[in-house]
Amino acid sequence: MSIGAPPSVPPPHAEVTVESFSSDARLSVGLALISGRSGLARPIRHPRIQKSGLALAGHYFGVVPTRVQVLGETELSYLDALGLDQRSQAARGYFSLGLSCVVVTRRGELHRALVAAAEATSTPLFVSDGRSSKTINAIHAVLDDRLAPQATLHGVLVDVFGVGMLLLGKSGIGKSECAVELVLRGHRLVADDVVRCDWRPPGMVFGSPADLLRHHVEVRGLGVLNIKEMFGVTAVRERKRIDVVVRLEDWTDNAAYDRLGIDEQWHSILGTPIRLLTVPVRPGRDMGSILEMAARNELLRRAGRDSAKEFVDRLEGRLVAMPSGPEPESVSAPPVSSASSAAIATVSSAAHVVPPPNSSVARPEPPSRREIGSNESSAWIPAVRPRVEDER
Repeated sequence: MSIGAPPSVPPPHAEVTVESFSSDARLSVGLALISGRSGLARPIRHPRIQKSGLALAGHYFGVVPTRVQVLGETELSYLDALGLDQRSQAARGYFSLGLSCVVVTRRGELHRALVAAAEATSTPLFVSDGRSSKTINAIHAVLDDRLAPQATLHGVLVDVFGVGMLLLGKSGIGKSECAVELVLRGHRLVADDVVRCDWRPPGMVFGSPADLLRHHVEVRGLGVLNIKEMFGVTAVRERKRIDVVVRLEDWTDNAAYDRLGIDEQWHSILGTPIRLLTVPVRPGRDMGSILEMAARNELLRRAGRDSAKEFVDRLEGRLVAMPSGPEPESVSAPPVSSASSAAIATVSSAAHVVPPPNSSVARPEPPSRREIGSNESSAWIPAVRPRVEDER
């Protein structure tokens, strides 16, 4: 049994060009290009901006060129205090670091030294129409989405009681049928067949559908169904965090499945471990109810209640409390005297004596478990009605 989840390893980020970033329609501030148009193909590889005021003073330690550099009122006020030669020297040293782009958040005319240094080094220089705080939030919102590590999986993602469940398994195992059954129970479909996953800090993986398959599910024998049109907008969801991975596999009699639920397994997506459940599938199993119970159990685990661990702890505590010495006299069978043994032998030898009708000895004994058969219930009650003369 593993203790806790393995550590999450953040995957490497993707990259986006400066031109694609500055022209993104989701950017809530306007960026006007002032200089350095030839460098619009430079890459941006980090979703967080950087404000390096000390770099204008010649301290370049810690400057990450692939971040978006932001110069606000504080940084530009330092340039205002410099002379023309010192200002030009500071601008040339700053822009010579090979920066992806620089965004200025102070309105008004820029220093010529900045414009000239940006053009000489082919560094895109933008002016934002918003203040520093608004511009930084807008840049982060776009880059978090554009630079998020992504992966595509073959599976089905559903929202069950607020728990994102990713169903994996071979083709034809019944993933889509499980999703339809859960939708009929009031849960929500996120994605079928193709699940697009993206990583977000501090270590979460979100899933969303492919654009072409959005709101659709394919059921063999029925074809492609539009869940939103059939069940309404409340039956679908556009995006959901993946909390549990359920691997569906064919039932195998000789396979060793988890019977207690204390052996934790993990499935890694984009370097993030997610709890894995392996559920065997065979005809007659109500997979909708099983997946609902898995979601409810996950909610209990979030609340700090681990049913399997509590059961094992209670069982171990009872085993420790059981006495290990000799059996007490109160529960021991009393010794059988010689006279009693003789009486038992006499009764046994008188087997030809017929007991009275109202005696319990005359009642037929229920058959043993071996005589009943393997399909009978363990709570078997003999259906033997007394005779009429017995009732009298």
